[in-house]
Order: sequence, then structure tokens, then C-alpha cells
Amino acid sequence: MSITVHEPEIADVSAETIAALKELPVAIIGDELNRAQMMHAAIKPVARGSRFAGRALTVHCMVGDNLALHHAASIAAPGQVIVADGRSHEDTALWGGILHEAATKRGVVAVVIDGAVRDVAELRDSPVPAYARAVVPAGPHKGFGGEVNGMIQCGGTAVQPGDILVGDDDGVVVIRPEQLAGLVERCRERIANEDKILAGIAEGKTTVELLGL
Repeated sequence: MSITVHEPEIADVSAETIAALKELPVAIIGDELNRAQMMHAAIKPVARGSRFAGRALTVHCMVGDNLALHHAASIAAPGQVIVADGRSHEDTALWGGILHEAATKRGVVAVVIDGAVRDVAELRDSPVPAYARAVVPAGPHKGFGGEVNGMIQCGGTAVQPGDILVGDDDGVVVIRPEQLAGLVERCRERIANEDKILAGIAEGKTTVELLGL
């Protein structure tokens, strides 16, 4: 079966904005996005301490088949995040050590799979974070087709090519380019406000007092 590779128009986002987003907690970003656009709890980092931000290179896989992921890894550009809809299938690993090394060589900054991965010892040692729904040793098929750079879902959240994904130990949030205006500043203000709350707790105040509950 063939792989369909789309060539969508992608809005420009500055490297400075991506770098600023990488430093922000996913929970804070999600709060500023009305607690929406965060992937399901099942999408977890393979290694603790994971953190990334980058532009989405989307992949739609057939169940148990990773041919489209091979094509995505072959065209990935530096700074991109390979994000795949693996149909939430947990019994076949769509991603492993070989593909991870290939994607790393292309400059990919993270991989997010709504499905399973394997070779986790290698993935944990990599500087490129991997997120997935499950870990399983069973390998994939290749040859049933798929799609690259189309609109997908991953972890219950819609993802379009060029969306900004930010991940940390809590999970992954998806940001549309049109949502970026003022977002970093609002997140920093929220962090400053939370710091004030923590200072109040240190002084002996209760959260009921501090939050006006």
C-alpha cells in the first residue's frame, strides 16, 4: 500500500517562542488554554525528566503498521516532533530503537506515539524524549499504508501539521499557532501568581484564604 505525504502550508513560529515554551510547565500552558488540548493521561514519557517543544510532523498509521513512520522519519526536519496516531493499539510496537536513532539523526526533538513502543532501554538513554501509550516487545508490520502531514488525533487531541507540542513529565499539550499571541506572558504571570500562593502557604495561610474559596 502507498503512503500519502501532504505538503501543507505551515505558519512561521520563531525559535525564541519555541524555546520559551519549552521552559514552561505543561500544566500551566494547559490551564491557560482552558484546560483543553492536553493529551490523555495514557500518553506518558518513557523516561523521567523528559522535556521538549517543537512543531508537529503528523503521522497516521494503520493498526500495527509503522511504514508511515519510516517515511516520516526520512523527511523530518530539525526541530520537529514526530506525532503519530497509532489507533491507540497497545499490542504492537510502532516505534523502537532503530527508528528513534534515524529520527534523532534528522534533528527531531521528540516522538509522541498514540500506541506502543519498544527498546525502552535505548529510548531512555536517548537525548530525544519519547512518549507513548504502552510498551510491548512485539514488532510491527510494514506495508499497509498510512499518511504523513495530515490532520490526526493523538491522545484524544486533534493535531495539525505545524502545531506546537510541548511535553514534560506531566504529559503533552498541543498549541495552535494562532493561540500563541500573549501565551508565554500569561503563563509567566500565572507562575508568578502561584509563587505568591506558595509564599502565603509558607507563612501559614490556607489555600481557602489564599484562593478566596
